[in-house]
Amino acid sequence: MDLIQEIILRAKANKQRIVLPEGTEERTLKAADRLASDGVASIILLGNPDKIKSLASQYGLRQIDNTTIIDPLNHPKKQVYADLLYELRKNKGLTPEQAAGLVENPLYLGCLMIKNGDADGEIAGAQNTTGDVLRPALQIIKTSPGISVVSGAFLMFTDKKQYGKDGFLVFADCAVMPNPTAQELAGIALATAQTTRALAGIEPKIAMLSFSTKGSATHELCDKVIEATRIAKETDPGLQIDGELQADAAIVPSVASSKAPGSPVAGSANVLIFPNLECGNIAYKLVQRLAGAEAIGPILQGMAAPVNDLSRGCSVDDIYKMVAICANQAMNKRYSAN
Repeated sequence: MDLIQEIILRAKANKQRIVLPEGTEERTLKAADRLASDGVASIILLGNPDKIKSLASQYGLRQIDNTTIIDPLNHPKKQVYADLLYELRKNKGLTPEQAAGLVENPLYLGCLMIKNGDADGEIAGAQNTTGDVLRPALQIIKTSPGISVVSGAFLMFTDKKQYGKDGFLVFADCAVMPNPTAQELAGIALATAQTTRALAGIEPKIAMLSFSTKGSATHELCDKVIEATRIAKETDPGLQIDGELQADAAIVPSVASSKAPGSPVAGSANVLIFPNLECGNIAYKLVQRLAGAEAIGPILQGMAAPVNDLSRGCSVDDIYKMVAICANQAMNKRYSAN
């Protein structure tokens, strides 16, 4: 059984409440229909109920009645959420009137539902930008304790079984932080370790990537990676992490034996942490296109509760898989809190 099927089965066995703020978007509705039919999650759609039902009929969807539909403009908890938002943001200058207006925005409403305990996770981005998805999430849900940065990981599935864990690797950050500091890069590594354990069920072996391996080059960019590795090791002494490593030294045993002998990670890394967003974004897209890898993500990590951002070019299948992933993140958050 492949990893995605395992993730879907885990979601089915412990159904989480996943809110989809873009409830009238075609791909989102079609994914919601499949998810409800398969019992992957308890789906909450935000949007005008009449429009949602009309579109469902137009698309021939039969399971939308098995989802929860909430009208952002008119629902019983509207004032509850407005009051909650005001309390959270009043020190930033938000007025009660502004809070009352913002709760009608589905992206704010979805995050407030999570904050209030009425939903377990959120998926959006099929028709909204990453900035629009992240803004309310950072204002309302905020980051996990000890994590100061949000980042985006991709699950990379290749047919090159000799690399990573039978061809499976996790890449980060490929979506959020343009140029992280050493402290932030360490936070990305720690968050990606959590993602790897929670979703893949494997122990992360993390390579902190650079254009240098163990001092083969000297530059301030290498120094950042070295410092980030030190901080991550100090924060989690049991973590298998090493750097700075070049990409080939990270995943190819023969190269690792000559460039980084004795490294606990070199040659067998299953998690690759890129020094900046430019490198990470380019790398995952090249591996996806040139090597034919399946890239699933971005999976947002570092949030106190799971909120995930979709590509606006996403497919129905992408949304389906991301809901299952979001459900697994929510389960892991719940278990970690207990």
